[in-house]
Amino acid sequence: MTRFERDSVRRMQGYRWGEQPEDARTIKLNTNENPHAPSPAVARALAALDVADLRRYPSPFANGFRDAAAAVHGVPRDWIIATNGGDELLRLALTTFLEPGQPLATTAPSYSLYPVLASVQGSPTIEYPLDADFALPEDLGERANAAGAGLFCLVNPHAPSGRLFDLDAVDALARSFEGVLLLDEAYVDFVDPALGHDATRLLARHDNLLILRSLSKGYALAGLRFGYGLGQAELIEPMLTKTRDSYNVDLIAQRLATAAVEDRSWAEQNWAAVRRERTRLTAALRDLGCEVPASQTNFVLARLPAGCDARAVQQRLREARVLVRWFDTEGLRDRLRISVGTPEEDDRLLELLSATLVPA
Repeated sequence: MTRFERDSVRRMQGYRWGEQPEDARTIKLNTNENPHAPSPAVARALAALDVADLRRYPSPFANGFRDAAAAVHGVPRDWIIATNGGDELLRLALTTFLEPGQPLATTAPSYSLYPVLASVQGSPTIEYPLDADFALPEDLGERANAAGAGLFCLVNPHAPSGRLFDLDAVDALARSFEGVLLLDEAYVDFVDPALGHDATRLLARHDNLLILRSLSKGYALAGLRFGYGLGQAELIEPMLTKTRDSYNVDLIAQRLATAAVEDRSWAEQNWAAVRRERTRLTAALRDLGCEVPASQTNFVLARLPAGCDARAVQQRLREARVLVRWFDTEGLRDRLRISVGTPEEDDRLLELLSATLVPA
């Protein structure tokens, strides 16, 4: 504690990330990383880097990446902003679109960073509980308007449940909400293509819709810290030219991220592999007596059999060098969130669970 710390910062709780072990033998199924390697094109881009180029500042707007992403999504370059991870886009949205003290709206449960960033901004967070089975209430826009919220953060597919809200529900929320709707699609790459889900189709009809995308999950680049936002130019422009840090995305990150999105076919193969393993993992957990709702992400949320202590199970797995996530949150304390790993990693998890899931 320091006497120079703002009172509001002293009172708040910081974000608590998942454990990052130093032991390479630990099976890490707690932070939703991609179990597969990034595209070889990323490795080639890194090998081709001339260290002398680091003498210069990078492209201030990451235009090479923006052009590549624009081609992927079929939108103009000025509808895209590159950010230092998806989390920077969240911070930019709060800084740009929320007056200090104006509420941020979100659902409960949701990404735990949202209220942390709101507290830094000096804004309260209003959390609207999801319906049964993590369904989205129909009147969220009207309720958030009545509360005076200026920004609504909605993660879709939802974390930590893995549920996908359909586009009609997102469309209705964007239409009814008077502020900016930030649709956090950090996990969207793992959605079953047969569902035809593509929220970018909504951008042209909603000038208040900002979509967050991340290369951390789908492109297996969590260590790179690269994300981007999509929205109409009038929504992107103030973040791009006013509230964004200067040179916010470094030269190495720009080149590697560009190489990744230009080799989308490699990433798509990885997404398909994750979906196949997700199906197998879900079925196996259900065979062990867990309740596992259908997931459209690279993780599953498993409710343990009645009488099992989820926190204790998580600790026993940790002692066996397998990390999964437990949340001390209402409605989640009897569940574990498990990232989809490789088949070998998941087999080890299932072996341990089969010997561990004994009612307390």
